[in-house]
Amino acid sequence: MNEQKRIEEIIHLWKADKKMYVKKSSFSAYMLLLENHLLPVFGNKYVVEEVEVQTFVFQKLQQGLSQKTIKDMLIVLKMVLKFGAKNKWLTYHPFDIQFPTQREKQTIEVLSRGDQRKVMHYVQEHFTFRNLGIYICLSAGIRIGEICALTWEDVDTERGIIHIRRTIQRIYNIEDGMRKTELMLDTPKTKNSIREIPMSGDLLKMLKPVKKIINNSFFVLTNDVKPTEPRTYRSYYKKLMKELALPDLKFHGLRHSFATRCIESKCDYKTVSVLLGHSNISTTLNLYVHPNLEQKKKAIDQMFKALK
Repeated sequence: MNEQKRIEEIIHLWKADKKMYVKKSSFSAYMLLLENHLLPVFGNKYVVEEVEVQTFVFQKLQQGLSQKTIKDMLIVLKMVLKFGAKNKWLTYHPFDIQFPTQREKQTIEVLSRGDQRKVMHYVQEHFTFRNLGIYICLSAGIRIGEICALTWEDVDTERGIIHIRRTIQRIYNIEDGMRKTELMLDTPKTKNSIREIPMSGDLLKMLKPVKKIINNSFFVLTNDVKPTEPRTYRSYYKKLMKELALPDLKFHGLRHSFATRCIESKCDYKTVSVLLGHSNISTTLNLYVHPNLEQKKKAIDQMFKALK
């Protein structure tokens, strides 16, 4: 066994090692979890026991953090502890953490069909590049980082396809205790997010004349060499929705609305999953496929018909 080290010392060494293997955006996310949550609680310890981690989880739940966020913290903590054990700086005691059962059903916010038509009609009547982005999100289900990173080169009006190749986000850099932010244009986190999305007839009709006169290297939302960042575009979207007297729907609700319309139109689930860039079909099913009462009755009737 090497000389034992405190968790904060191991974290310092782990950071230098991990930085070589992960994307900058992932590394930034790890740093925030470490600095804001893990270091203050575990930094001075030489060993971490299951009971301490369980107490930590309950504290974070009481602070209002989601189970997903807390589970992300535990993933980072485990990586650090296993790194320490591998180098014989501590003894790693595996922990099995319990979370309270979530009884509330997860609901997703979507535009009604009428409200979606209202937004799309408004954009057709009041064309601006920023408005166009909202129309594209409702027509293709892309994320806010993806629409901010979209360039005219990604819009193929000959084949009627939008190529999703990049995303943009503002990340935190923590160096020597100093925090600064950086706007980062990068490939999406998973390979499934790199995808081709066919355009609807209306979207293609809107884009064809524009495509002939713009600079291919410009970003779609700004029609300029410089992009807009998600925070700025989210503010613009909120303002527009308010002006149109529409529900206060999060920007991600546009993506949910696209997916919901696909499911309502009886699209097969695998296709919807691929269009959304989900890493697996179960994500799509869990989010969007909830049989209604009519479908449940039909299933029961079919079962008993088969029995007869």
